[in-house]
Amino acid sequence: MPTTLTRRDFLNLSAALPAMLLARSDPARWLPRLAVFSPQGMEPPGDTLVVIFQRGAMDGLNAVIPLGEAEYYRKRPTLAIPEPKAGDETSAIELDGFFGLHPALRPLKDIWDAGELAIVHACGSPDPTHSHFDAMDYMERGTPGEKSVNSGWLARHLQTAAWENGSPFRAVGIGTMLPFSLRGPVPALALQSITNFHLGGRNRSAELLAFQQTLMKLYAPDATDLSEAATLTFEATATLESAIQGEYRPANGAAYPQSPFGQAMQQVAQLIKAEIGLEVAAVDIGGWDTHVNQGGAEGQMAALLSDLAGGLAAFYTDLGEKIQRVTIVTMSEFGRRLEENASGGTDHGHGNAMFLLGGGVNGGKVFADWPTLAPEALSGPGDLAITTDYRTVLAELLQRRLLNDNLDVIFPGYTDWKPLGVSKSIV
Repeated sequence: MPTTLTRRDFLNLSAALPAMLLARSDPARWLPRLAVFSPQGMEPPGDTLVVIFQRGAMDGLNAVIPLGEAEYYRKRPTLAIPEPKAGDETSAIELDGFFGLHPALRPLKDIWDAGELAIVHACGSPDPTHSHFDAMDYMERGTPGEKSVNSGWLARHLQTAAWENGSPFRAVGIGTMLPFSLRGPVPALALQSITNFHLGGRNRSAELLAFQQTLMKLYAPDATDLSEAATLTFEATATLESAIQGEYRPANGAAYPQSPFGQAMQQVAQLIKAEIGLEVAAVDIGGWDTHVNQGGAEGQMAALLSDLAGGLAAFYTDLGEKIQRVTIVTMSEFGRRLEENASGGTDHGHGNAMFLLGGGVNGGKVFADWPTLAPEALSGPGDLAITTDYRTVLAELLQRRLLNDNLDVIFPGYTDWKPLGVSKSIV
């Protein structure tokens, strides 16, 4: 490889780079371990917030089951989760006498018992759309029914926070594309792989080093095509390089699922442990559009819930005491209809359930102004009604755990809300 790359050399190496990165025979052996790296003034005063978006519309009625509702069992003759029964691992896990967890969520029960997992039920976006695209867009903007605000709610939080954080890892979306919730005036990173991000992990070749140096020259400060995104990327690469020391091993016996979601949660844990200024991380887990063959205690949805629970439980275990300053919240664009359909699935609904996990959560409780499943209480074509706006949950977390009172900017036009008490205030 010549010291100075020609245009042809650069293009050839660019094309070959993915093959170089994927050629390793055992990725688990060269995943980096992030060591403590805490530049002065980089750590935020509030929690790190991890937002998990369940894309496709999770069936909240089968995830958190209203055991006390006869209509649930009448409308779901094949999909309903059986009432709790000792020794039966296919039955619901009792929570409070009225609600139960899907059996695939069993890894979360210990966190519930520890008081660090809470659930908000019959919640969601007040906009009535059943369109996945529109519902996700509204939720990520934080403006149900309104698309004139051209930034995401997380981006506006970062913009209005009462402190500055110069870390290039202040806001990270795990995946190939940055979620809309993070799009706005504050730079954020889309990070698919920590290992790939620093161009080659351990034992980087001269070719990869030359490739990185050439990129830096192309985007040098005096270059005419300098972009803010390129500058942020190089700063982030340098920061990550200084925090990497060998292989990453989850702590406390934590075992992450080998799924994209499980590995994404491991990446977030690595960034948190690195102490390089992470304030917000956004993670997606897809596949929740269960119109056909949804399954009950077993099947398609059970597999999704098992992946979700496995990733969350491993993350909780891996972080240890650090979970005291981390808050996780899950959301989905809408729920599923109460009545199962003829294809063994459920159609687009409205009300849903959100999970909150962390040391600052008032856990061991389902927060619900429960509307009941009586026919006259359902909304639209037969959906669980929404009695709690999802912005109420997020606003409380932002105010109490992330120390941001600028809620009128983060959620414009949404001022008439009262805290549920789902989280503790940071002293």
